[in-house]
Amino acid sequence: MRRALLTLLLAAVLTGCSLLGQDPPCTAADADSQVSAVWRPADLGGRDAARIRLCVDGTCEERTSGSPDDPFALLSVQLPDHIGASTVPVRLTVTSAKSGYTVVEDSTRARLTEQHPNGTSCLPTTWTAPSVPTLTRA
Repeated sequence: MRRALLTLLLAAVLTGCSLLGQDPPCTAADADSQVSAVWRPADLGGRDAARIRLCVDGTCEERTSGSPDDPFALLSVQLPDHIGASTVPVRLTVTSAKSGYTVVEDSTRARLTEQHPNGTSCLPTTWTAPSVPTLTRA
């Protein structure tokens, strides 16, 4: 009998004691509050043919377009984690590296939604825009 009780106790400990009413353990994924823009460098010509600038709620990030050999490129603007469920202004500017001419300049508003990458009862809580409306050419 002792052996059966010890086996049950060991099984409960190894499974995180979820049988005793505790929440399941959280994963350890990290995430940031942010808004991102994704593009295909091949659409912009050669390597680093354009400068992409993304501004969200007054904070801006900039990088070159990348290589047509890479199928997609990404630029993200991190936001404070306490920003909450809000609508933020987003501005995208694409400038030719060769001529300095503005190829794309547009703005929109993005609604941030709450995300829990490790589960609803686990940290962190982040705020992202799952789908920023398409920005058009200038």
